[in-house]
Formats: sequence, structure tokens, C-alpha cells
Amino acid sequence: MQAAAGWIVPDWPLPAGVRAVCTTRDGGVSEGPYASLNLGSHVGDAEAAVAANRRIFAAAVRARPVFMEQVHGTQVARLSPASRDGVQADACVTGEAGVACTIMVADCLPVLLATADGKAIGAAHAGWRGLAGAAGQGVIEAACRALWDSGGGPAGTLAWLGPCIGPQAFEVGPEVKAAFEATDPGCAALFAPHGSGKWLANLPGLARRRLLALGVGRIHGNDGTARWCTVADASRFFSHRRDRGISGRLAAAIWRA
Repeated sequence: MQAAAGWIVPDWPLPAGVRAVCTTRDGGVSEGPYASLNLGSHVGDAEAAVAANRRIFAAAVRARPVFMEQVHGTQVARLSPASRDGVQADACVTGEAGVACTIMVADCLPVLLATADGKAIGAAHAGWRGLAGAAGQGVIEAACRALWDSGGGPAGTLAWLGPCIGPQAFEVGPEVKAAFEATDPGCAALFAPHGSGKWLANLPGLARRRLLALGVGRIHGNDGTARWCTVADASRFFSHRRDRGISGRLAAAIWRA
């Protein structure tokens, strides 16, 4: 892998042959609010610039990233080297080499996953809707079940949480708090009062709680501190909320070399 300067190479004990990376704004050709490595084709950036940025990314990881159409749901795509971009899903898994499970974000939380033996890997796009899901079953639960379908289980499974909107910036309404507390009253501690009827939500904390409930204890990456907050660091991260909807997309990816 030839990561560009400034990209995040996760510090976690991956099995042999498994690689992971998370981009920042560095290393691309886009201009204006999309500068410079915007990987989203749906945000208003020039098509030629996005295509060039995706080529840069693919060359760096030396695998084929599959860019999904993410819709804040819980659908999981099973990827192969023949998978095409644009599949509608918010998580993906694979056991094949040469294809990168890839999640695009600009405030939502990217979650990368690998079984203990490295034979299955996956990634999930965890905004609050997908994370909450329905009846306590959201995108993380769906991704983990798909990851373990071909063997393995929570024991030894690794998770890495990437940059996202931080708990000091993620203001939500009472409906968001209620959606999580409906099946897990204990998560109330991850919401802090903020103004009249509003709350500050700890998105990485909520994801950690879901992973721990599944038995996944080897969790690395975003701990909710300011250095991981996409809103707080405009020079390094895209942020849909900070930039009022005019923003590029970062990508977090995991693959078997």
C-alpha cells in the first residue's frame, strides 16, 4: 500500500495479509469545497476529478475498491472482484482477495471489521439511522452476522472505528435518543443535554456499545476525542454538517492482499 501523506493507517493488530486505510482530504485533484481527494460521485464535484481521485485511491491500496450507494439502511452486500460500483447497501463483506470493502463518509462513522483469522473482512456505514436500525438491530449487527456466516464469530473479531462527527458537535433531537433507548436504556449516558430539547450524541460510543453487545471486544480507533471529529478539523476532514451539505467524501477501506 502506498498511502498518501496525511491518510490514516489504522493502528490495530490485523491478521497477516489484511490491510486497511482511511483517506483524508489530502492527495487528490478536486478543487473548491471538494479539495482535494473527494471520492464521492454524488456530491456535485466534477466527474473527471472524482474519477481521477478514485484511480489515485485504487492505485494506493492496490486492490479494487467497490463504491456503494449508501442509503442509511442495514443492507449488506457480498463483494467479489467482479462486483460493480453503485450497489445499494450500507455494509459489505468479502472473503476474496483483491477487492476492498469501502465506506464513504463525511460525518457518519466508518466501521471496519475482520475475523481473527483474516478470512473474512467487512465494513459498515454507521450514521445514526443505520446504527439504530429497527428493534435494536442495525447495520453493525447485520454486517457482523454476514461476516460470521462463513465461519468465525465474535471471539477475536477486530473492529476499527474511523473519524466521524464527534460528541461535542453531533446535536440531535429527542427522536434520535429515543430510537436508541427504546431497546437499550443504558445508552442514555451517551447523550448529553444541549439546549432546549436537544442532545449531543456520542456516535462512536454508541457503535462501541453495539459491538460489545455482540461480543466484539477488540475495538480500536475513534475514542470520541476531538482529534477524530470531522467537524472540528476542516483542513483534514470533509464534513457534511459543518459545510452545510456542500462537501466531499472520505473513504475507509479494508482488503485482503
